[in-house]
Amino acid sequence: MENEKPEPFDYEKAKQKVKEQFRSGKSLFSKDGAFGPLLQDMLNSILEGEIDGHLDDLERESGNRKNGKGKKQLKTSSGTIEVTTPRDRSGNFEPEIVKKRETILAESLEEKILGLYSLGTSLRDISAHIKETYDTEISAGTLSSITDKIIPLVKEWQQRPLEALYCIVWLDRR
Repeated sequence: MENEKPEPFDYEKAKQKVKEQFRSGKSLFSKDGAFGPLLQDMLNSILEGEIDGHLDDLERESGNRKNGKGKKQLKTSSGTIEVTTPRDRSGNFEPEIVKKRETILAESLEEKILGLYSLGTSLRDISAHIKETYDTEISAGTLSSITDKIIPLVKEWQQRPLEALYCIVWLDRR
């Protein structure tokens, strides 16, 4: 299964699907939207380019070469897609576009999670919101690791020195 070639992306079929969904008012970015498979194909192509760039002459002379692929589910703001990440024999290939152990691609999705958390939304409510909005399931552990990023910033802001005097201008157009 690791060596099976994926079917080439059918751009004509994708263009037709974009037209149909656009005319009908359906979201192009939903789980069944036209852009999900396009994003998946682009990411897989970029990952292939990255492994080819990594396996330069020096790497090949040391005996390193391609060593199959791994599949993983990647949560994006368009839904969940499956990408195939190439591997090398020495295990030192570090992809840039989709890093090892990364399961969320969209920084904007992370920003939305942090924004909801900073507003006091519970992890359970954030998870439900992400599921409803993006059709993507995010575990409590993943949410917790994302929100842990904001805690030092919140503490720093809470402990910042305050000025003795703040000038406020209030405009009211009644």
